[in-house]
Amino acid sequence: MDMVVTPEQLFSWAGQAASYGWLILIFLPRIKALFFIPQYLIPLGIGLLYAGLMLAHYSNSNGGFSSLEDVRMLFESDHILLAGWVHYLAFDLFIGAWIARKADKIGISRLLQAPILIATYIFGPIGLVLFLFMRTVFTQTEEHNYAR
Repeated sequence: MDMVVTPEQLFSWAGQAASYGWLILIFLPRIKALFFIPQYLIPLGIGLLYAGLMLAHYSNSNGGFSSLEDVRMLFESDHILLAGWVHYLAFDLFIGAWIARKADKIGISRLLQAPILIATYIFGPIGLVLFLFMRTVFTQTEEHNYAR
């Protein structure tokens, strides 16, 4: 029996893996062994899927990265479109873990971290911008308090 995995199945599996990573990151304790899963393990697995998809399908696809039209043509391939999506999943989760680690280090409460992590999960760079802004405000406030 020949089992063929479709792009749709890979899309579903990668999305589920990323969702589990975000749930761990947002809701579970940040113990080292558990934090390793969303910080490295899931992004690595999804990253390997990305690499496999690109290695297997990029040379057979039309388009490229030199213009918007080339990118549009590139993403006409389901496999390359899936690769682009899992690229987002892997990087957003990795950045979410980075945000959580940095926020913990400077003492931002988990309650304040949650909306930033959710924004990063859904909107990627918007969550990163929110965190960078909050980190700047939080560290300046802390420095101001120490100066008193």
